[in-house]
Amino acid sequence: MHIAIIGTGQVGSALARGLKGGEHDVCLGARDPAAKQAIDLADETGARLQTPVRAAADAQIVILALPWAAAEQAIAMLGDLAGKIVIDCMNPLGMVDGALGLTIGHTQSGGEIVAGWLPEARVVKTLNQTGAEILGAARMHPHTPAMFMAGDDPAAKQTVSALLTDLGFQPMDAGGIQMARLLEPFAMVWINQAIARHKGRRWAFCAVDADDTQPQ
Repeated sequence: MHIAIIGTGQVGSALARGLKGGEHDVCLGARDPAAKQAIDLADETGARLQTPVRAAADAQIVILALPWAAAEQAIAMLGDLAGKIVIDCMNPLGMVDGALGLTIGHTQSGGEIVAGWLPEARVVKTLNQTGAEILGAARMHPHTPAMFMAGDDPAAKQTVSALLTDLGFQPMDAGGIQMARLLEPFAMVWINQAIARHKGRRWAFCAVDADDTQPQ
């Protein structure tokens, strides 16, 4: 798969590292491809480096790893994404009543807003439920971390499911894009435990089935 990661911050960098050495052709979409941080990341991961619009143009999957406050403008500059699978791994975070929280509530979600901005793309909400430390190192955990996804295109979710598996996650289908209203608050549970409850950032949620047999 030709994958464009739009954004080279913590999340974009972690995903590039998680896909390093795999079968995918990864291109980093950096605001400034000449920046040392972007060049070093490309060298480290073996990814190609382009401007965001050029990275997205050749991609089959476009991963949005952007700060929510910059998302609308950045997405508008990506050009035509019609027919492409777009993974929204952003959370609409901001300061709410003096603390970090979701700026969008029960009747809307960031995932639905992104789908509205890109009505001809195949938007899937996922990779938003843990911190960057997990996104790039899921395979290092003794138990496979779970990762939920939400989207209205079954074929797109099937493709994204395979990508999540490649990253080391157990894919779990939450339903249509409206279910992003559940996945974004779920991310706040991880943030609460990692930061407010001092659990640290190197843990993830797992799905445990009571019918699973344990090795003797």
